[in-house]
Amino acid sequence: MKKLSISIKRRLVQLLSALLLNLNLPGFVKGSIYTGQLKGACIPVLNCYSCPGALGACPIGALQSSFAAIGGKVAYYVLGAMLLFALTLGRFFCGWLCPFGALQGLLHKIPVKKLKIPKTVDRPMRYLKYAVLFILVIGLPLFMRNGVNMSQPFFCKWLCPAGTLEGGVPLAIANDSIRGALGGQFLWKISLAAMIMIACVFIYRAFCKYLCPLGAFYGLFAKLSLYRFRVDGHACIGCGKCARVCNMGVDPVKTPNSAECIRCGDCIAACPVNAINRERIVPFPKNEKKENTE
Repeated sequence: MKKLSISIKRRLVQLLSALLLNLNLPGFVKGSIYTGQLKGACIPVLNCYSCPGALGACPIGALQSSFAAIGGKVAYYVLGAMLLFALTLGRFFCGWLCPFGALQGLLHKIPVKKLKIPKTVDRPMRYLKYAVLFILVIGLPLFMRNGVNMSQPFFCKWLCPAGTLEGGVPLAIANDSIRGALGGQFLWKISLAAMIMIACVFIYRAFCKYLCPLGAFYGLFAKLSLYRFRVDGHACIGCGKCARVCNMGVDPVKTPNSAECIRCGDCIAACPVNAINRERIVPFPKNEKKENTE
């Protein structure tokens, strides 16, 4: 029996993940969101709380909502869950389980000529997602407060395309009262989401690369995550195939645990000598090339 390719396996896992995270299917018909006990559970991916099917809470939305509440309290449960996710599987969640990441990957499959962003532009742009994390998700909700000491979930309200497509659009379609209340803010959000989706057709996972605060948070702990890649410096023949297949622009030989790596596994599948492996944190052999431990 022929084995499924790693890309097909990833698509199947992404589809199953999207279904399991959004099992409240009647919500799409009624135009309402699930409010049961599971809604308090923090999930490891960007799946909007307001999506009619969502059973859990997006960690970014939950975190900034706690910052924006009266007094700007820190939700230690949410922060602890995010740290747990980051230190166990990290950006594996981005590559294999995130529904919005899967959508971006599918959009990039549209057969048009792709844009190749010069490194001098691409590398500085990668830091935008950290600005989104520290300014929109943390800074503004904590410090830009009104007269009753409350703030806004700035990222969800003004930027998040996942929230627009998963929550705003389905609710507007199915719920007359919500549709009648739409205004300029929704127009801004739907226009921004459309631009990001178009960008993803030409640039692989444009939102993940440049704007996603959850990917930024996980990336901060990429070198500490229990799930990581290891390159066997003795087996590696320096062919460069792993770097050429990486759509995230990572060179696995030089930086196998880069903050940009979403653990998709394409580099492992492309390696002709099986020099790249998944592993838990273990000491590297003393005689292994130093460059492979970066």
